[in-house]
Amino acid sequence: MAHPELYLKKNEDKRLRKGHLWVFSNEVDTKKTPLDNFAAGDMVVVKDSTGKSLGSAYINPNTLVCARLIARKPSQKMGTTFFTDRISTALNFRERLFPNKPFYRLIFGESDGLPGLVIDRFGSVLSVQITTAGIEKQKEFLISSLVELLSPEAIILKNDNGQRQLENLPQESEVVYGTMPETITIEENGVKFQLNAVDGQKTGWFYDHRDSRAKLAALTKDQRVLDLFSYSGAWGIPAAVAGATEVTCVDSSESALSLAQSSAELNNVQDKMNFVRSDVFEFLKQARENKEHYDVIVLDPPALIKRKKDFKAGYEAYRRLNHLALQVLSKNGILVSASCSHHLSKTNLHEILRSSARHIDRHLVFFATGSQGPDHPIHPSIPETEYLKTYFCSVSSSL
Repeated sequence: MAHPELYLKKNEDKRLRKGHLWVFSNEVDTKKTPLDNFAAGDMVVVKDSTGKSLGSAYINPNTLVCARLIARKPSQKMGTTFFTDRISTALNFRERLFPNKPFYRLIFGESDGLPGLVIDRFGSVLSVQITTAGIEKQKEFLISSLVELLSPEAIILKNDNGQRQLENLPQESEVVYGTMPETITIEENGVKFQLNAVDGQKTGWFYDHRDSRAKLAALTKDQRVLDLFSYSGAWGIPAAVAGATEVTCVDSSESALSLAQSSAELNNVQDKMNFVRSDVFEFLKQARENKEHYDVIVLDPPALIKRKKDFKAGYEAYRRLNHLALQVLSKNGILVSASCSHHLSKTNLHEILRSSARHIDRHLVFFATGSQGPDHPIHPSIPETEYLKTYFCSVSSSL
């Protein structure tokens, strides 16, 4: 049976023809196809103003991004076969990237042809995040495909994120298949970590900085390291394994620091580690007052600009953090400064670092940059899929 039609206004098809997958509600010709004719999660065929098909999409008439294309053909159905084909393609790519190491982001939304879906693989455990009504409506087919392809020990739906609220979906996590093991251990760059997929942030781990963490670890031998917003020690523990003399992890979450401590013990570096539960701003202010200095500082905060309207306040927060971090960095130190906020551009972070260094009269140069790992591929037509930016800075006294 043919999908119902969703017509766009004149000239509102240009972005889709260039490869993007989103339709905004203000682009829809609501006189010809009123949005209240559709239910959240319905399939539609998107057409331009002349009636030419642009592809199949699922719709949520109550959201700003009201439709997301899943295929360029007008008759694409979602079901077990659809998910199996898309996930198989993504799995084949990840297994080429990480042979015999089943620890990676398996599905990264639009970049893997599955908008509204993120899946992280922790060996035999899959952590699934569904953020749209279109995928939610098809989740039984999704789970069936994952079981068929990967025979997991457990699948958890990590559906406690704010984006589901925008789609009017319940926010709760649940194990929908199998039994969760008592502990989950993953390996990244030769270092082992324990994680909590049930109660942890997002899917339970952040694979996106994998390459940058390896780059940083190689620079930490015999150094005093400060890992800010450390979560469960993904930067700090590899630094200790690589030969850092002392690593301090600072985070506001007691449960995250507890996991970090377990991972430190797993890698036999607990004697080098300090775990401090604190607000990072307050910690840095106190460190400055106490004239503490660190040879290497990692500043990897959560997204401080979630929406465009939050840009001004978020920019100021990034500026203050980098300014404070530079003040407690040793002479000839290294600062790794990152942002996962899509709305803070690489140019913005560049300017924050430049101005912060000049304000305290430090000589700062970039010697490397980082982006998201290859299991977070960037769709060339969808700028929203490129969000992570990292600067590696060498900082010395003013010239």
